[in-house]
Amino acid sequence: MYPFAGLLRQLLRSPSFSLTVILMLSLGLDATALMFPFDSGTDSRVHTPMVTNATLHSGGLAKATGVSPDTIRHYEGIGVLPKAVRMASGYRVYPASAVNRVLVVQRALGIGFTLAELADIFKSRDAGGTPCRRVFELAKDKLAGIEADITALKQARRQVIKILADWESRMNKSGRGQKAHLLQSLTDAVKNNRRLILRRKR
Repeated sequence: MYPFAGLLRQLLRSPSFSLTVILMLSLGLDATALMFPFDSGTDSRVHTPMVTNATLHSGGLAKATGVSPDTIRHYEGIGVLPKAVRMASGYRVYPASAVNRVLVVQRALGIGFTLAELADIFKSRDAGGTPCRRVFELAKDKLAGIEADITALKQARRQVIKILADWESRMNKSGRGQKAHLLQSLTDAVKNNRRLILRRKR
């Protein structure tokens, strides 16, 4: 096993690397694989708990993970979960490790990964592949998307603050019971902005 101190040094050196490691850990992936050459061993693969002889029906798996049986069937259908074993009785039976897989999927969805992305990752892992590099690149894309969203939200916040100040002024100028035409002022603002842009182009 690699020294934990080495991982800490990497985390401290790069903010983007730090976020990626956090994302990978929440996905149940081996983050140390990013710092060392990939190999065909288990150290660079998606982690799941040791498979035991215990099994769960789809209803039991759904209850253990807090999702619906329909969700379990959907996960299996798109490849996020390996195919369940069909018993003679017709019941689907999953290994105990499926609990961890479903929980990992739920955490990954919460930080921006899509089911299609997770299906590709887990199909590669289950086939013996090492999807760590793809997870790393996807995590960087998620960070870029988050930063773009933050920028857009800041712009929207400034715009709303400006609009509220204008509306407050309009309401103070209008008498009680008189219309202040607040929503109409939004259209007026758009028209004024267009005129300003045309003047700058000239």
